[in-house]
Amino acid sequence: MSSRRSRSRQAGSNARISDDQINDLVSKLHQLLPEIRNAHSDKVSAAKVLQETCNYIRSLHTEVDDLSERLSELLATADTAQAAIIRTLLMQ
Repeated sequence: MSSRRSRSRQAGSNARISDDQINDLVSKLHQLLPEIRNAHSDKVSAAKVLQETCNYIRSLHTEVDDLSERLSELLATADTAQAAIIRTLLMQ
């Protein structure tokens, strides 16, 4: 038995999400996604919203990775005093 099935059985029927709750969550995602929000259509399928959410999260991960790499390069090329200042600012 998969861990997903065993978790759902352990949680019991109280943990089930209603169709209205799912629709509300999909609607909230729809409002947050720039690609869909800027499209002038209010009618977007839940599948499209979930697909765009996954794509958006992937793009955010890529952006974070790129920025982390740029920061690492900056810290590696900065002198010790500058790197210490940057590290201090990041810790705030």
